[in-house]
Amino acid sequence: MSDGEKVIYTSVEVLIAVGCCLGNVLVIWAVWSCRALSQTTFCFIVSLALADFLVGMVAVPFAVIVDGRLKTSFHCCLFISCVVIVLTQASVHSLLAIAVDRFLRVYKPLRYRGSVKKQHLWAAVTVCWLSASILGFIPMFGWHNEDTTTRENSTITCHFITVIPMSYMVNFNFLACILPPTIIMMALYLLLFNMISKQLRKEVGRPVESRSFYRKERRLANSLALVLVLFAVCWLPLHIMNTLDYYKIVKVPTVAIHIGILLSHANSAVNPIVYAFKVPKIKKAYKSILTKLTSTEQKEDPSSQTLENNGSSNSNSIVRCTMKINPQVVLATNQNGQHESVLTHKK
Repeated sequence: MSDGEKVIYTSVEVLIAVGCCLGNVLVIWAVWSCRALSQTTFCFIVSLALADFLVGMVAVPFAVIVDGRLKTSFHCCLFISCVVIVLTQASVHSLLAIAVDRFLRVYKPLRYRGSVKKQHLWAAVTVCWLSASILGFIPMFGWHNEDTTTRENSTITCHFITVIPMSYMVNFNFLACILPPTIIMMALYLLLFNMISKQLRKEVGRPVESRSFYRKERRLANSLALVLVLFAVCWLPLHIMNTLDYYKIVKVPTVAIHIGILLSHANSAVNPIVYAFKVPKIKKAYKSILTKLTSTEQKEDPSSQTLENNGSSNSNSIVRCTMKINPQVVLATNQNGQHESVLTHKK
């Protein structure tokens, strides 16, 4: 890339990183502070938000570093590159856990609610992150490019493709670890929508509570399916370009690769926006948090309170003044029996 393109690329990455951090901190805060968000699904949403937050805090800076901007040892560059892969895998596994959770919640609602405890949820989240770490750090254990450093020249210019082989990225990371879970998730959501539609048709004439349950499930499933679709739209182009380039089907321009990287990172900043518009409980929690923050700021600013108090006292005095000077003309009878007008004040 030219110097101008590097500046644009880095600036966009910084904006994406800020959006990832702020948006996903708000999601985590909303879920933890609101009791209404204690369902199993929201536990996995926190896991996904944590992965997205770390994309902004860790993966995006590392991605900029491994774009030829740092001289380091081979294994340090390899470790940085693996961390980026781990966070991608954590997002995929969290999305898969959400899809399975929603499916079981509708397929066996009573049994699933009664059997799933908090410790089971945390165990599932731990499995998501452990499996993501194992799969993402595989290059550290041998599946990497040849170490070209020597004693005399012990550093390399850190490039992702210098240390991570495309055979790993295409054949293992994409075709084995990302594409199959994505297909499974889409199949689960299709089955889920089919089940909900059947249940809603059966529930005609039955109690309102039952219909309400399935309608709520359908609305939440729509929102989470949108999160999955956005993940596929943002991540598949980059992996497809890597696959086409690796098998020498098409020579992909470097600019297109960088656009694919930006799109994949932007996915982590989009999810909090989807929650705000599509998940009513999270939207309500957002509003509650922002209201608390704004009210706290007003309490911490005594000068504004003084001005408000002065303004209110002035307005009250004005009201009192206007009340005092309201004249009223009444008729009074004098001693001679004649009527005369008298000006009185109405208080």
